[in-house]
Amino acid sequence: MVPWSTRLIYAAPALGLAALGIPLYVHLPKFTTDVVGVDVGLVGAALLLARVFDAVTDPLAGYLSDRTRTRWGRRRPYIAVGGLVLALSLGVLFVPPTDGAFASGTLAAWRFVGALLLVFAAWTAVVVPYEALGNELSEDFDERTAVLGLRDGALLVGTLVASAVPGLLAWGLDLPETNAGERTKFFWLAAIYGVLIAALCFVCAAFVPERGKAQGQGGFLSPAEALRTLRANPPFAALLASYTVNAIGSNLPATLLLYYVAVVLQAPQAEPFLLAYFLTGIALMPAWPPLSRKIGKKEAYVLACVVNIGAFVWAYNLGPGDGLWFGLICVASGVGFGGTVILPSSMQADVIDYDELLTGERREGHYVGLWNVSRKLAAALGVGVALPLMQLAGYVPGATTQPEAVAWTLRALYAAVPSVCALAALGIVWRYRLDRAAHDKILVALAARRRGETVADPLHPGVLLGPLPLAPRTLEPGAAPR
Repeated sequence: MVPWSTRLIYAAPALGLAALGIPLYVHLPKFTTDVVGVDVGLVGAALLLARVFDAVTDPLAGYLSDRTRTRWGRRRPYIAVGGLVLALSLGVLFVPPTDGAFASGTLAAWRFVGALLLVFAAWTAVVVPYEALGNELSEDFDERTAVLGLRDGALLVGTLVASAVPGLLAWGLDLPETNAGERTKFFWLAAIYGVLIAALCFVCAAFVPERGKAQGQGGFLSPAEALRTLRANPPFAALLASYTVNAIGSNLPATLLLYYVAVVLQAPQAEPFLLAYFLTGIALMPAWPPLSRKIGKKEAYVLACVVNIGAFVWAYNLGPGDGLWFGLICVASGVGFGGTVILPSSMQADVIDYDELLTGERREGHYVGLWNVSRKLAAALGVGVALPLMQLAGYVPGATTQPEAVAWTLRALYAAVPSVCALAALGIVWRYRLDRAAHDKILVALAARRRGETVADPLHPGVLLGPLPLAPRTLEPGAAPR
């Protein structure tokens, strides 16, 4: 059993790390263009470059985390040091100079690009080992759902808090709506988030014991070798493909919410709908781990997706004045939201155990790196497809009325396409067949291979796996047995 104190300490950094998303993607671009004076095109290009940069750094961070050997472990040094670097880099990004060569013009633009890439590099250096650490905390099929669910719940709470903090700072400090007021706001954002991230990451690294030891001496996997990894691990291939297809669809509503509310519903604010969705999901998130114990992880995940789709698809039929109906849809779809967040994380940890059976190595970092690349590219694809299609439909920035083609396009992209993606994801995940019984067989077979025995592959009848030339994994001092 993983003690509750360990679970809470492990989940805590997610509060700070989640808080970075809203400021970076929602508030920072406008601050950089309107206050600092960087060209809007360059800001957009820099954010896209950061996504491409992540596609390289995520797998690299996973590889380094898997292969690192220190007296403090292979994950914790990155979490502790990376948290401090991330905190300092936030200060560089959020607090640009007010005078001097880097205060304006071309140098200010290059300073923004460099600071943004520094933040993303530090963020990756923390997040990939941090998520990998969570995957190895427990081998128990059901317990890891609760452990990772607590982390993902903290992630959602942190996102909600981050959406409110800028407004609370402006109100609490009585900041004027001027450039000076915006600079003060971002100074305090950097200070609050910097201290929070550095402190929580250090505490996590200091008090959460690592369970697995680095094994094997393999080199960095090329893209072709990474694809072979997927073919060798069918449950992960099915899970990743399903998650990616669903993420492409779910990122469209996130990108288009403000447009949908303003153009289709013609409502004044989107925040109440967002709040209803997130609060419902967070409130019901504790119900999904016990439900998955009763009916199975895959079955609970499918149920969560069906509830989400069944409610959300009705948003396609709404129009002006239907704000109340949309609010009810947000609450209903929020019922399944928690399950779609926490269950894939737990299922990912299960397929990593199967990878260890096949390879003899603990490669949480490798799998988390592949997972994060898929998640980020899905988000980038959502933005890259939705906004150009709106432009083609005739969207007029800042106009109070839009062509009917824009409203139709928004309905299709906001409700219909995500629902189709979710249905496709359900069809893919149905091929996932790593349930509790199969996982128990994997752990038994893994123990036997370490003892020098030849065992049958639990997922491929008739396939034999020879002995592993590895000693059984040992626990660090103070780590509870699993």
